[in-house]
Amino acid sequence: MPVSSPIPPAVGQLADLALWEAELATGPAAVESKLVSRLRQVPDLRAKRGRRHALAVILTLTACATLVIGGDSIAAIWQWATRAPQAKLARIGARYDPLAGRYLVPSERTFRRVLAHLDADALDAVTCEYTTDLARGTVPAPEIPATPGPVEREQRRAAQRSAEHPVPDGLLPTAALDGKALAGARTESGRVFLVGAIDHTSGAVLGQRQVPDKRGEGEAARALLTRLDLPGRVFTLDALHTTKKTARLITGPLHSHYVLILKGNQPLAHAAAQALLTGADADFTETTAIDDDRGHGRTERRTLRTAPADDTLFPGASQVFRLRRDTGNLDDEWTSKEIVFGVTSLPPDLAGPAHLNHYERTHWTVENKIHWVRDVTFREDNSQVRTGTAPRALAGFRNLAISTIRLAGRANIAHARRDLLRHEDAFAVYGI
Repeated sequence: MPVSSPIPPAVGQLADLALWEAELATGPAAVESKLVSRLRQVPDLRAKRGRRHALAVILTLTACATLVIGGDSIAAIWQWATRAPQAKLARIGARYDPLAGRYLVPSERTFRRVLAHLDADALDAVTCEYTTDLARGTVPAPEIPATPGPVEREQRRAAQRSAEHPVPDGLLPTAALDGKALAGARTESGRVFLVGAIDHTSGAVLGQRQVPDKRGEGEAARALLTRLDLPGRVFTLDALHTTKKTARLITGPLHSHYVLILKGNQPLAHAAAQALLTGADADFTETTAIDDDRGHGRTERRTLRTAPADDTLFPGASQVFRLRRDTGNLDDEWTSKEIVFGVTSLPPDLAGPAHLNHYERTHWTVENKIHWVRDVTFREDNSQVRTGTAPRALAGFRNLAISTIRLAGRANIAHARRDLLRHEDAFAVYGI
């Protein structure tokens, strides 16, 4: 009776083992996860002697832990990482201890030391580039498992708001520039203040830069705009950024458009816009748009009128606008009124009054989509992290988590974080 030889199966097993080892040598996480591939580009500022854990491993564990509810401090991030499955640690290239026969997780002290001594500009660049890839669709959209049962309330409300406020046709891609202070953080250089570029539609953070204090926000915003590769986009900015230097940058080298608010820092342009837009409503019938909103215990009416303008009023100007906000109670009794003036480089054929009304309305959703979430859901203002680049790094990972969850189609960030309590689900969001 012929006896089958064990050699072919053994050869096959050796071939599979060699293939697996070759995959590990080339960095499987870099192949499978675009985020890990990006994080490998962050330069390691540590001395080569004494390094036990790769920088990309520490950054990847921090990114995944920040996705999960409770991962709002370095201690919580480390605790979450210690329970990571061995297979996932192997995939991201964690250090293997042959004596213990397992992959190791860096200590809490290592997390603190590494996050405090990073090239923060490089970290912001790679995380925001990953977010931009997600928004463009060049990276597969993440999937977050949903809790079984009825659709979560905020998700239903988001769908309802979309139905009640249809967007005008012909809108251009838009980003808002806004700054935020980390109230609980102080470093040797003083208060930590960040300025970011946030996509209007998705709420994803497309770029971030740190400034020494709020007085330097304008220069930091221009540096951020220059670094962003977003030609043809409309940038909305508040009155703090309404400067001729910023307007020339956006309409010149960046080949983009701006929507700016005019206030006391530009008195001549403000007075000129006010003169062009003063008159009876009947005089502006063709260039007026009205948007009504009702909910959250109040009624709001936004009335925007436009008039033509040119470079003599402001660099690159094509139109000026007046936005009137009337607010009242649910009994249709108006209780307050606010009027602001603005200027835009968008010509009337690209942006009528309805478009400008929409751009201005969505500009202020940044407060709800990013700042409020970071302060309340992630408890950012309660953070006592003060050392080196750690405050900015953690803020960057919070931006990454919020952007990723938003681009996954989830409206309630806290609800989505609770859906990621399983380690496997959190790693899977970034393709690990």
